[in-house]
Amino acid sequence: MSTQSQPAIRLQKVSKRFAFTPDTPQSVLESVISVVSRRRAKAQDLWAVRDVTFDIEPGRCVGIIGRNGSGKSSLLKLIARIIQPTTGQIEVRGRVSALLELGAGFHQDLTGRENIYLNASVLGLNRQQTEGLFDEIVAFSELGRFIDMPVKHYSSGMYMRLGFSVAIHVRPDILIVDEILAVGDQTFQAKCMDRIMEMKRAGVTILFISHDLSTIGNLCSDVIWLDRGRVRQVGPAEQVLAQYRDHLFQRVGEQLNFENDAGGFRRWGSRQIEITGVRLLDDDGRESTIFHTGDSLRVEIAYAAHEPVTEPEFGLALYRHDGLHIAGPNTRVGGLEMGVVEGSGVVCYVIEQLPFLPGRYQISAAIHDSVRPHAYDFHEEAYAFRIVEGGTREKEGLLALSAEWEWYSLPVDESFEMAYPPAEPA
Repeated sequence: MSTQSQPAIRLQKVSKRFAFTPDTPQSVLESVISVVSRRRAKAQDLWAVRDVTFDIEPGRCVGIIGRNGSGKSSLLKLIARIIQPTTGQIEVRGRVSALLELGAGFHQDLTGRENIYLNASVLGLNRQQTEGLFDEIVAFSELGRFIDMPVKHYSSGMYMRLGFSVAIHVRPDILIVDEILAVGDQTFQAKCMDRIMEMKRAGVTILFISHDLSTIGNLCSDVIWLDRGRVRQVGPAEQVLAQYRDHLFQRVGEQLNFENDAGGFRRWGSRQIEITGVRLLDDDGRESTIFHTGDSLRVEIAYAAHEPVTEPEFGLALYRHDGLHIAGPNTRVGGLEMGVVEGSGVVCYVIEQLPFLPGRYQISAAIHDSVRPHAYDFHEEAYAFRIVEGGTREKEGLLALSAEWEWYSLPVDESFEMAYPPAEPA
């Protein structure tokens, strides 16, 4: 984001500090104890935002990303002037409409109708202007007769509907949207995103927080990455999102490696032949727990036979994180004849192209007797890996099918039935 003389938003060395007491009493008993106790908790400083500097040009759509607690929401509240900075300067040019926390700006005892007028007046609209927009606001929110119900009886989805509808209809120059859209139903979310895209094309400056990186990539031209209250990177969306994904995948991989190494899984079997290790390898033959749809996955099962075992059956079971059993390949079905197995070795199972869509997956590894139902060694859902975004544009369902779309037109005088006549009976 290049700097202009008149940016829509400018932050210069902005910091926000909150003071808190770690052991603030949470009950009557704790309050009594805190009074009679000689120990006094000392207030501590929490810097939610620290030395943040950037400009946002008019008409840009900027995504703000970062892990929970990185300062994203605090930053938006500073820009919306809901809270004031501890240090630094903030310049905002134009009318700001902010959709932040659920219920923010609503009076609980007022109806939806009354809250529309209240919010519009706060944003600088007079009663006549609000009346001119009222029907559009209610129609977009789809609240109907609920508009005359006190908002304290609204569900979270109804709050979001009313708040978003007010925010977009007051003709803002700057629209600020936190992750609040996630509480709405899918149809209304899509409706909201369509309207945000319209506002983007109309030149409204937009700040948008979401943990859905695909949405950020599709909507935003630029991205600000916050890490522990500080700006870690600012730049074009594609560039910053790629760096952020790498960072997330590294952290996820480290966590999965820790879980896999911890050995906290159910294990049983007679152990005449046992599994001594399982490795997941990527396209380059490196151990990994992070893959993309379409990558190859090589599962290596190391074993040690403590006595000769005839035709042991090696197998895997693949599960999605919710327990859905996806596949259960084994050496017997796969036609791998092993004869009498002695000593140590490695059995490999190779998936040339992973068809799974992004998510977390678990693997069970086992060695069975190929004739009778007897387990030599069974590691139940012991090994985890994750499929991450980037391998496919598919999002719905479980698998990305290896298939292609085709298209052709029929002659004007030819129907579908004529092009595909019914087959003759056998």
